[in-house]
Amino acid sequence: MDNVVLTVHLVATCIMVGVIWFVQLVHYPLLAVVPVESAKKVAEKHQKWTGIVVGPPMAVEGVTTLILWANTPSGVSWWLTWVNGASLAVALLCTIFLSVPRHARMVEAPDAQVGRELVQTNWPRTIAWTLCGFLAAVMLLQGM
Repeated sequence: MDNVVLTVHLVATCIMVGVIWFVQLVHYPLLAVVPVESAKKVAEKHQKWTGIVVGPPMAVEGVTTLILWANTPSGVSWWLTWVNGASLAVALLCTIFLSVPRHARMVEAPDAQVGRELVQTNWPRTIAWTLCGFLAAVMLLQGM
């Protein structure tokens, strides 16, 4: 059962790593050049569609992180689960406190600066999720 949790955790985390790098390198730079008159509509669609894409893997990643905290698999260094969880917390807190307010601003009062701010403030989230992916892979390897 431990390998199933570790595998599911790695898959969900890797999905999020792929999404966050796509957002960082492609999507947010495009939002930085969206004409202000189109920004509200683009932002509304972004929020709707992104939620559909990231909701399930984020939920799975969160639940499996809690499972790994509560029951560290045999062979897996306990501290890896905690560093992984802390990295996930950083990614989620950056989402809540850096990204969400800028997306709200893009809907309510769009300006040319908000897209550039999304690119700049997304780096901590990108790095944190990338670290989560690396740690999830290490944990799976240790647990085998």
